[in-house]
Amino acid sequence: MDDDAAVAALQALVRIPTVSDRDPANVDVAAFDEAVDELELRFPLVHQHLELTRVDTHGLLFRWIGRSDAKPVVMMAHLDVVAVEGEWQHPAFGGDVVDGTIWGRGTLDDKGSLVGICAAVERLLAEGFVPAQDVWLSFGGNEEVSGTSAVLAVEALRARGVQPWFVIDEGGAIASEAFPGVAAPIGVIGVTEKGVTSVELRVEGRGGHASTPAKLGPTARIARAITRLDNSPMPASVPAPTVELFRRMGAHAPLALRPIMQNAGRAKPLLTRALVLAGAEPAAMTRTTFAITTLSGAPALNVIAATAKAGVNIRIMVGDTVAGVLEHVRKAVDDDQVHIDVVEQNEPSPVSPMDEAFELIEGTITEIFPDAVPSPYVMMAATDSRFFTAICPRVYRFAPFRMTKAQRESIHSFDEHLGVDAFLDGVRWYRRLIERLPA
Repeated sequence: MDDDAAVAALQALVRIPTVSDRDPANVDVAAFDEAVDELELRFPLVHQHLELTRVDTHGLLFRWIGRSDAKPVVMMAHLDVVAVEGEWQHPAFGGDVVDGTIWGRGTLDDKGSLVGICAAVERLLAEGFVPAQDVWLSFGGNEEVSGTSAVLAVEALRARGVQPWFVIDEGGAIASEAFPGVAAPIGVIGVTEKGVTSVELRVEGRGGHASTPAKLGPTARIARAITRLDNSPMPASVPAPTVELFRRMGAHAPLALRPIMQNAGRAKPLLTRALVLAGAEPAAMTRTTFAITTLSGAPALNVIAATAKAGVNIRIMVGDTVAGVLEHVRKAVDDDQVHIDVVEQNEPSPVSPMDEAFELIEGTITEIFPDAVPSPYVMMAATDSRFFTAICPRVYRFAPFRMTKAQRESIHSFDEHLGVDAFLDGVRWYRRLIERLPA
């Protein structure tokens, strides 16, 4: 498979609107069927030479038999994408290549990795390459809605007695503009990820006609609860991976910041305060966050709501717990009439070690991206790989693509795009990672 064929494969996958939804009735099953068929069409050697197990409705679990099965590796991605929103410069499902850039939903999250992995394996198979260890490819079909594809893939591996040496999934990237004043791109490798918990704040009332409102009705009470929670942040701190991230960035920071960053372990309170003040993205690195995401009230402008609701998406910091966070919400809201319904709850993932597996990923970053500074970090979003911590202590989150701040902001937003050269470097990175697996 040459570069043009790899790019064409990504374009083809982006053009298929595999939008996932929590309600199965809203899922375009035909689109997912088409995506699975397109993968087989574009990557025939992968499908001819690897053992395929179908999991869930559209999850795919491939086994590439290596010279040994002592230290198997799992490489992950997902087929599904989030819905399109906003005004795009180029069609969201067009897969257009314009001025050396591939535009479309899923280029970054996560079809770039999906196609990049498949292209790397396809090239190696064409050359008759056999990996040193078994390589498993786990491609989920409902990652964006916390679906069951990954859970079932873990069950399938456990049933076969597979205990991965390490797992690698989406997450970090070769991130430019990662921190103010740091010019070098940072190859951030997620060694853990925040836990995802969602709750719904709910107030019940009599309802009625809007001409006779009572004080502090359901909608007003929900508004007060939201304001109280928004004004009650969790305590801030910096965990060990964040300390190491700043220590490594220190040599590339402005002179005034180098002492703080290079001695981050001894200057944690100062570093914490600096991150909190640096903006939303850096501040999220220091604490559990609460995002008010959904609101509902009365069905009409002249009706007082009988039920008012607010959805809260919580990203739980390493070191915090679901129980502790829920208690914080109760104390912050401080209103017995506000019911707190837990929709989903997940603890933060365990911190993966920075041992030989991490060093393999780190070394491959240095080889393909010599200008980048590899570093661990705490991933703030959620991935399917969190389920693999049940069978593997080394779960890492890294997508080998150069991404600007604007690109990172386009994920789950509008104008998602990936440079052609960046994508092809990612293909080469996946290839080298497989080639470097130790015997």
